[in-house]
Amino acid sequence: MALKSSDIVNSRGRKIQTILAGVLSFVILLCISGCNDEPKQATRKSFDYIKAIPGPSDPVLPEIASKGQVLIGYSDCYSCHKEDRRSVGPAFKDIAKRYPVNEAYIDYLAKKIISGGSGSWGAAVMTPHPQLSAENAKTMVSYILSLRE
Repeated sequence: MALKSSDIVNSRGRKIQTILAGVLSFVILLCISGCNDEPKQATRKSFDYIKAIPGPSDPVLPEIASKGQVLIGYSDCYSCHKEDRRSVGPAFKDIAKRYPVNEAYIDYLAKKIISGGSGSWGAAVMTPHPQLSAENAKTMVSYILSLRE
């Protein structure tokens, strides 16, 4: 018995239909297994990047805090820091949570503002501010630390 050309075409058509049906079934199964009604949310590892330093805190005089706030307003601090949320650098309130308010830490942080630095709050680099006097830097730090809750 000889095959007709129409039998060959029909045979190929059935093979193609079978392959397409298999591919379609596979795609549907993937969709059903991977698609459900609950949206998937990315889980982030949270960690405490503040690492508060224990120690007693002294009060910050309101007039010093006010002067420090004005000095910060006229500087470039807000281009990298926000008061209550992390930006390029840490939030001022997070800095206040980490450091006790005392003369030693006020001096330390004032020197960091003037000389710049990195590593205390991750990979961000704080540019140096050599144009600031030590006194003005200390006043600015006093304001930041006055935000301690």
